[in-house]
This record gives sequence, C-alpha cells and structure tokens, in this order.
Amino acid sequence: MPRYLVTALIVACALFMENLDATVISTSLPAIAADLNEDPIALKLALTSYLLSLAVFIPASGWAADRFGARRVFRAAIVVFTLGSVLCGLSSTLAALIGSRIIQGLGGAMMVPVGRLVLLRSVERSELVRALSYLMVPALVGPIVGPLIGGFITTYLHWRWIFWINVPIGAFGFLLATIFIEDVKVDVHWPLDITGFLLLATGLALFIFGSAGVGRGLFPSGAIIAMLATGAMVLTAYVLHARRTAYPLIDLRLLSVPTFRASVTGGSLFRIGIGSIPFLLPLMLQIGFGLDPFQSGSITFIASAGALLMKTTAAPILRIFGFRPVLIYGAIASAIILGSYGFFTPSTPTALIMGLLLFGGFIRSLVFTSLNAIAYAEIDQIQLSRATSFVSVAQQLSLSLGIAAAAGVLQGLAYLHPGAGPFTPENFRWAFIAMGLISICSVFSFLRLPADAGSELAKRQSKSV
Repeated sequence: MPRYLVTALIVACALFMENLDATVISTSLPAIAADLNEDPIALKLALTSYLLSLAVFIPASGWAADRFGARRVFRAAIVVFTLGSVLCGLSSTLAALIGSRIIQGLGGAMMVPVGRLVLLRSVERSELVRALSYLMVPALVGPIVGPLIGGFITTYLHWRWIFWINVPIGAFGFLLATIFIEDVKVDVHWPLDITGFLLLATGLALFIFGSAGVGRGLFPSGAIIAMLATGAMVLTAYVLHARRTAYPLIDLRLLSVPTFRASVTGGSLFRIGIGSIPFLLPLMLQIGFGLDPFQSGSITFIASAGALLMKTTAAPILRIFGFRPVLIYGAIASAIILGSYGFFTPSTPTALIMGLLLFGGFIRSLVFTSLNAIAYAEIDQIQLSRATSFVSVAQQLSLSLGIAAAAGVLQGLAYLHPGAGPFTPENFRWAFIAMGLISICSVFSFLRLPADAGSELAKRQSKSV
C-alpha cells in the first residue's frame, strides 16, 4: 500500500474518533442526566461546550502546525482528546463533564485541520482526490453510527464507556502516527495573530452558542438574540482587523482564489442542508415513526455503505466528468434526495428508505470529497496551513448552523400551528424540503467554476472554454 494511503487511513481513524464522539453522546443524554441528577435539557450544554471548543481553537491549528510541526501537533491532539475522553468518563457533575468536553474539543480542533494538513503535505496533487476520499468516510459515518453505538453502550454497558472506548483507539493512533507519518514542515513560521484569535474566538463562540440554542429551549429568546447579534458584530470586527493585518489567523484573502472560494461558499451552503440530517432523521424515525434507537440506527447506518462505496469510485468519476459537473449535479441530486426524506411515512417500505439513504450517502460523500480536494487546487505549500484552518472553521460553522436551522424550522412550524407540537409528519416534511432548498443554493457557487477547474487533481487534460 502506498505510504500516503497509510497516512490517510491513520488520519481517517483519528477523524472517525472525533466525529463519532461529537454525536455518540446524543443518544445517551437521558441516562447521563439521570446518573448526574440533572435535567436532560441541561445536558445539552455538554454538546454545546464541545462545539464551542472546536470553534475557538480550530483557527489557531494552522499556526500551531507551522510553528511546532504538523506531526507533533497531530500526536499531541490525539493525546489531549484521549485525556479529555478519560475525564468525561470520570465526571460526576455536570460542570466536570462540560469542562472535560472542552478539553476534548481542544484535541478535536487540532486533529481535524492538522490531520488534513499532514495528508496534504504528504501526497502528490495527482493523488489528492483518492487520498482525501478516505477522510470523507469518517465525516459521514460518524454522525450516522454515533447514535446507534451510543444507544448500544448505554443499554448494555454504561454511558461512561462511550468515552473510555477512545483510550485504546487513541493509543493505537498515536503509535501509528509516530511510526508512519512524516513530519513535513515549512520553512516560514507565521507570527500568531493574538488580536485576531481573541476576536475570532469570541465571535465564533457567541455565534455558535446562540445558534445551538435556537429551537432547543436552552436559553431565553432575548439571550439568544443578544449572543447572535454580539457574535456577528465581533466577527465583523475580525473582518476589518484581518484586512489590516499581514498574517491574519483566518486569511480572508484566500477567497480571491476561485476554486477555494467555491469550496468555502458553495460548500458551506451544501453542508448547512446536509448538516441537518443527523438531527432530523433520527427524530423523525424515533418520535414520528415510533422506532427505538436501535431500529432507527439500523436503518440510517446504510448511508455509510454508500460512503464506503464512494471512496473507490470518486477518483475515476472526477477523472471522467471533472469537478464542475460533479459538484453541480451532485449538489442537485443530493438536495432532491434530502427533500425526499420528508415524504417518508411509517408505511414507507424499509427497502425504499434504505435505498434512498444508500444513494444519498454515496452522492453526499462524492460531493464532500470533491469540495475538500478542489479547495486546495490552487493553494501553495506556504498557504496550506491557513487554508486548512479556514476550511475547517467554515465546515464547523455550516454543520452547526444546519442543526440550528433545522430546529428553527421545526419550532417555527409548531408556532404557526399551536397545539400540534414540532414533531408532526407535516413539519418534518417541510423541514427536509427547506434544508434541501438551502443545500441546492450551493449550485450558484459551483456554476462560476471554470470548466477545467481542478483538472490537475483529477488527472484530466485542461480544456479551453
């Protein structure tokens, strides 16, 4: 097996651990709340604190990788994440759990972009699509299998094992990273943008905290509006700061690169829609259809098979059709499939549901692979660390906004039809359609790509248009 594929698999395993842990806790919240003598609603803070930690520390990951070496930071991230997992399993109070989740988030924030950076600096551009396809699998599979694994462990073992299971995985990942991953460095070390870090961390924290509270009853409406408004103002201040700074933490000048801009802007819209699936689909199957967590997970798990199938076909598909058509038609097909989920009913044949989930998982994963590859088509080695940080922040924001938007649609529909509650079949139908419409808006960004965009990555010959 080529060395770069070994690197890709090692990074993919670390990302799977991070993606899995981001969602596995959801199914276990009632059991954790009962064990800690807390209201289940209060346990939502354990989810939000993790998102907050990711949002705050991801922007500094690129600088840390350049300053201390990508492999060193990647291994340290595994250690921090594993330590946070141990502390989560030992937590006996809500405050301790939230603090431990913040430590986990610190490790996860470094694992995601730095792991991708390790791969980008270890692989030829012509092999980038194939290598990145391995990284898309954990991003898609983690949110799907998380609730199923969390339900199994909570039912048959104990919720604390949700976190302790990361210990052997983390130890094995650390060992493999030490043996197989090269410590590729750049000669230029950028100074850390302290002012930018504080502005970006504060703005992202307020914005994601506010977004996480939309439609979930975590905070009063006034507090949510204040957090979102203040977060938006602080982020605006960061934009003004970044324009005057030579080495901003998130370099907005990268948006002048057409392929990078399409990946970030179009990719964010696409992910907002897709990010609602792990929230909406289990709710519809369990509350709307009356399935238990295992039955629900056994159905939704099939989407991971589509993702696994994709990793062997992404490179030839892109080689034949090119990035632009794949992104345009893939986004359209994915949005239509996403909207179709809203038309599922308890009487819909399970085979039909699983078939659409299988095909949807394949298409989504193909688009994700294309987006992540084309983002770096015109980025040089010196810009890679800042580009990976930018992409990771955009991904985190869009996925978080997807959950918030889906919850907001359900709550808004419930407000328009008082007495029925948010979890009616009609509300789910319109929620899926709304998220599909948001996702399909990404096509407008992809249409602006040149016909030969990413031709070097897909091993295609450039064509004049």
